[in-house]
Amino acid sequence: MGVALVFGAGWQANGWRLGQELAEQKASHTQELAARDQAAFLVGQTINSNYQEALNDAIQEQTRLAGAAAVAQRNAGRLRDQLREADVRIATASAEAVRDYAATANQLLGQCSQRYTELAAKADGHALDARTCRAAWPVIHQTKENTR
Repeated sequence: MGVALVFGAGWQANGWRLGQELAEQKASHTQELAARDQAAFLVGQTINSNYQEALNDAIQEQTRLAGAAAVAQRNAGRLRDQLREADVRIATASAEAVRDYAATANQLLGQCSQRYTELAAKADGHALDARTCRAAWPVIHQTKENTR
């Protein structure tokens, strides 16, 4: 009977010890999960903050571009008016004045052509950047999906 009592007490003590170890493991696991959740939350906040900042910057840039486009439209309208007036003046101008006007118009068109070519090269570069970003995104997303 004494052996059974000692055995039972030992069994009980061992159960308490294992219960304590299990409780410590659960607490440690809970702390690890909480730390991971906190880290994921912080990453999410950073991503949201960066997204909101980029969105605000894009809205400001869009506003600036809309203003610049409105100025360009007004300038183009004034230029059209000047060209209509020039048509009237050319009809009554001397041959020398018409030649001077043509030479000036030629230079201006040459400058416009050069600026247009430069702008087209920049636009092509931006379009390539945008295509590259769009093409890379599904690959990154697909890679993440394949690793799950």
